[in-house]
Amino acid sequence: MDTNSWMNLAYLVLLGGALGGWVIYQNRGRMNQMMQGAVAWGLIFIGVVAAIGLWGDIRQSVAPRQAVLQGGEITVPQSPDGHYYLTAEVNGEPLRFMVDTGASDIVLTRADAARVGITEDDIVFSGRALSANGEVRIAPVRLDSVALGPVVAQGVRAMVNDGEMRQSLMGMSYLQTFSKIEIGDGALLLKP
Repeated sequence: MDTNSWMNLAYLVLLGGALGGWVIYQNRGRMNQMMQGAVAWGLIFIGVVAAIGLWGDIRQSVAPRQAVLQGGEITVPQSPDGHYYLTAEVNGEPLRFMVDTGASDIVLTRADAARVGITEDDIVFSGRALSANGEVRIAPVRLDSVALGPVVAQGVRAMVNDGEMRQSLMGMSYLQTFSKIEIGDGALLLKP
């Protein structure tokens, strides 16, 4: 620190001391209350600083996100509800999927199908499938492209679900394009 910085620091310490002395003098009859207030504000300040410093960790815990690692490996942290959610580009549009190793194909909600350019005219509910909610009507469709990290597939078979679904599902037909699928330590690891 140079001389100017030391002078500024000394000025701030004197100013803080003067203000602190004035507050103590004004509240000399209520010292107990004043100390309680000072401790409360100090704890609030420390809490805010800690929250700002830990925000990245907090955000990752609340809404974990996938990451592409060196070598193209993709790690998907387990969400608080116990499922694995990943984002893939379908026909150039980012879509969020729940990983479902029990689903044979990619299963799109009607809303997600519309987002990726599948019109109502393209959807013909010609099949049926058993889901957790019972039997539902499904429509087979072809997706131009599905990209997840370095793995890009063209002409991918998928289904549009006519039933109520909150989330599109990433099934095994696409997941099998990865050479290895590993679940452990609270994460799903996909190796190209």
